[in-house]
Amino acid sequence: MSHSKLIVSGSAFVLGDDVNTDINCSNKYLPGKDIAYVAAHAFEHLAPAIASEIAAAHGGILVAGAHFGINSSREQAVHVMLAMNIRAIVAPSFGRQFFRNAINNGMPVFECDTSDMHAGQLLDIDFAAGTLNLNGQLLHTAQPLPAEILAILSLGGLIPFLQKHPDWKFA
Repeated sequence: MSHSKLIVSGSAFVLGDDVNTDINCSNKYLPGKDIAYVAAHAFEHLAPAIASEIAAAHGGILVAGAHFGINSSREQAVHVMLAMNIRAIVAPSFGRQFFRNAINNGMPVFECDTSDMHAGQLLDIDFAAGTLNLNGQLLHTAQPLPAEILAILSLGGLIPFLQKHPDWKFA
């Protein structure tokens, strides 16, 4: 991730619609297990090999269908995805509470149609410009993220942002 422009690149790893991350990557369902263990088993009920594929690729971009993070309220879900080295999430829509948890914890999210994206494709996302390139070709545009959100993401989340800018002033 480039901190100056917030550009993220990586291979696509694909999930479907209505993914509730509380169920698929929360240690609530694996009592006593740490984040690393949960990350190794994340999403296994939806895509049994996806966690190991992401690990073998040293991370990538998660591409999902509509309503990613629906009914998800636990920040641990974002922590697990960060531990998996997921660099960004692309979906047509996000559960609003998950969307906010993602931003607060430094996970970039991009809202656009994903029906023409497939596993293994190389994606480049420029969050400031609101563009997503597929294999070097412009595929989608979206509303660029506001400067405030870009600043939060570039520092790794809300807490690091507030530690650096306790007065919320930044340039």
